[in-house]
Amino acid sequence: MGDEGAGSTVHLLCLAASSGVPLFCRSSCGGAPSRQQLPFSVIGSLNGVHMFGQNLDVQLNSARTEDTTVVWKSFHDSITLIALSSEEGTSELRLERMLHMVFGAMVLIVGLEELTNIRNVERLKKELRASYCLIDSFLGNSELIGDLTQCVDCVIPPEGSFMQETLSGFAEATGTAFVSLLVSGRVVAATEGWWRLGMPEAVLLPWLVGSLPPQAARDYPVYLPHGSPTVPHRLLTLTLLRGLELCLLCGPRPPLSQLDPQLLERWWQPLLEPLRACLPLGPRVLPEGFPLHSDILGLLLLHLDLRRCLFTVEPSRNKEPSPEQRRRLLRNFYTLVATTHFSPEPGPTEKEEDEAHPAQSPRACYLVLGPGEGWRLVALQLGLRLLLLMLSPQSPTHGLRSLATHTLQALTPFL
Repeated sequence: MGDEGAGSTVHLLCLAASSGVPLFCRSSCGGAPSRQQLPFSVIGSLNGVHMFGQNLDVQLNSARTEDTTVVWKSFHDSITLIALSSEEGTSELRLERMLHMVFGAMVLIVGLEELTNIRNVERLKKELRASYCLIDSFLGNSELIGDLTQCVDCVIPPEGSFMQETLSGFAEATGTAFVSLLVSGRVVAATEGWWRLGMPEAVLLPWLVGSLPPQAARDYPVYLPHGSPTVPHRLLTLTLLRGLELCLLCGPRPPLSQLDPQLLERWWQPLLEPLRACLPLGPRVLPEGFPLHSDILGLLLLHLDLRRCLFTVEPSRNKEPSPEQRRRLLRNFYTLVATTHFSPEPGPTEKEEDEAHPAQSPRACYLVLGPGEGWRLVALQLGLRLLLLMLSPQSPTHGLRSLATHTLQALTPFL
């Protein structure tokens, strides 16, 4: 749970499952994109051992060496993705979810048909280049966490109800049900239609917009991995202020030219000051002056039913550790509690068994990091909400649950 990830290397391999031909290889070192490539012999060996197992009806999911964790995942018997991480203690859950997001990103950009019925490998390689920017963001030290939690990263805006009202009116005026307002890849407000988007596109679309270079307007073709994997939609984006973008998901209409400056001004000029107040919410997530205990260094709140989350490491920025370390520790703590303490929601059969033989499920857990660090990490689940906090070493362990409970109660009205 320490800071081993600072110089770790992550490799991502994508191969055509039938032929073993590499489609691309992406790498990051210390969270930044890297040109370091794996030797072809290593790529061949990793794919070969996976194919060998499949021929014997053995499914190879993961493996560990002294310094590397490897996860394999096949999609539609057509694409094989392999992830390798040198970060100490990397969980299979983290890498597996990353591979699901990567495949979702590939479908988002080129469509499922191109990936399941590969006619021309070289053409597919060229088409997949458009997804590199999005895919690389999953390998790096992103400020977002939706790739791991499978929940949409959100912020708490000032004057949220007024903003929601304006957004709904704007959606009606433009004739599309799928509209959202984003700041730095996080959802500020969205229409009911946008919130009904399935996974993984609900996470991928804001992430895509956040990964693209700034532009005043875009008309971007996208496939929806869950909702429309073979028929493209149009993702229209309009910059209201630098870092703050309107997103519309639509069919052939409206044309981008219809969304002229006069239309934007009519709807959004009255909200200019609240919109400006949203700009710092990118990393901060919570509005200025939100009452948080001074011991809190970072928090992650998930609504497990709505599939939305709040994630920030901005509180008490003047204290150690750095924001990058805080993000890494909270991500690692989430994988720990998700795999050991708070299991995924049970299916119908398990629910019936639980009613007959109710099991004791944990409500809270905490972790104190080793000598020289002492930071506290606490998780608390109440109903459909799961809260993770990172706290300073001064926070007494006997008060962790009480502090987490009060924090959760303060945040509950917003998520």
